[in-house]
Amino acid sequence: MERQPLVGRVKALAEALEGSAVNEIELTESGTRIVIRRRREPEPVAYAPVAAERAPVALRPAARHARRGKPSAGGAAQAQANAPEPGVAIIAPLTGVYYSSPSPTSAPFVEVGGMVQPGQVVCIIEAMKVFNELKAEVSGTVTAILPKNGQLVQKGDALLRIKPV
Repeated sequence: MERQPLVGRVKALAEALEGSAVNEIELTESGTRIVIRRRREPEPVAYAPVAAERAPVALRPAARHARRGKPSAGGAAQAQANAPEPGVAIIAPLTGVYYSSPSPTSAPFVEVGGMVQPGQVVCIIEAMKVFNELKAEVSGTVTAILPKNGQLVQKGDALLRIKPV
């Protein structure tokens, strides 16, 4: 590869990263390896009051069935069963795989009934082979852990609920 086309190729790859969720590109051509990594500040963990989530979460299953024309199995009873626990929700800041512990053989970061402090790691979300630690921003008791270990979670999903102290 000549120097000028290589520089142009690197610039084009760097520009392709702008405005995307991709953090790393690796390209190997004719024995030349190009790796471009973008370092971004971790997104802050968003907290939402339970009252703001209660209606949308409870209505989603019934509304989904209504749009498809399927009858809702249990309708109001199912919505009550899916009602969130009281407290503050830790929301997934990105789509990825939820992990409750740092490794398969390690103890979980938190358990239901356990206490958490601000800055304490409560779980990991893996996205594109990058492990993102999520930390508590409030102190309190964990009242619910919603996803299962290894489960795919979407940005905006509630992961844990903490009853503030």
